[in-house]
Formats: sequence, C-alpha cells, structure tokens
Amino acid sequence: MIQQETIVEIADNSGAKTALCIRVLGGSTARGKKTRRTASVGDIIRVAIKKSLPTLSLDDKKVHRAVIIRTKYPIRRPDGSYVRFDSNAAVLIDDNNNPIGTRIFGAVARELREKQFMKIVSLASEVV
Repeated sequence: MIQQETIVEIADNSGAKTALCIRVLGGSTARGKKTRRTASVGDIIRVAIKKSLPTLSLDDKKVHRAVIIRTKYPIRRPDGSYVRFDSNAAVLIDDNNNPIGTRIFGAVARELREKQFMKIVSLASEVV
C-alpha cells in the first residue's frame, strides 16, 4: 500500500536508488473509509528520484513514472493466501510501460503478469 510521500526503492539498474512517490495514478480509494489514493502491486505512480548513482542516465530533477513490484503491506490472492515482502520497491518505466533498466533486482509479485507488465516479469530473477 503506497501513498503520497512514501519512499520506495528502485529495483532496476537505471541508476536511481530511492524515490519519493508524488502521485498515485492507478490504485483505489474506498468511499467513506480512507480518502487517500493508495497503490498496490502493479499500479503506476509518479516519483521524484531522491538518491542516485553518478552514472544516472535520467534527469533526476524531473518527475518519472514507476510501477510497484513489491510492498510491505500484504497482498491477498484469490486462493486465500497472502504474500508480503520486506520492502517497498518500484521499477522506472517509460511512456510505453517498458522498463528503463535492463535488469530487475529481487523477486517480483505474480500480479504483474495479470496487469500486462510482461517485460518486467521476464527480466526478474524470481516471480513469487
């Protein structure tokens, strides 16, 4: 569950290390309950890069798009099981929803396959 002002790790080799969520583009809000828009695995967010390597090919002063690949908040699956990760992580994407980096570090959730992020799933070392 990612919302505005959440710090996320960047889990690809684009050169960025951490980013701040500025706006949740996908995601949901419950009427009458919480009014903040929250993002889960597979939702697209807008991020500002906070820490990066000196070899960053992107402009770290601009706002970029990212897709959530891991969350600390548990995800419920249709079979009744839950999956939870140790960190909040995202992958930077371009306008065509393709990852900017060429490698993905760590495991990704299976829900990305249902949201049509096949390139990210194929680059990942492990799909949980």
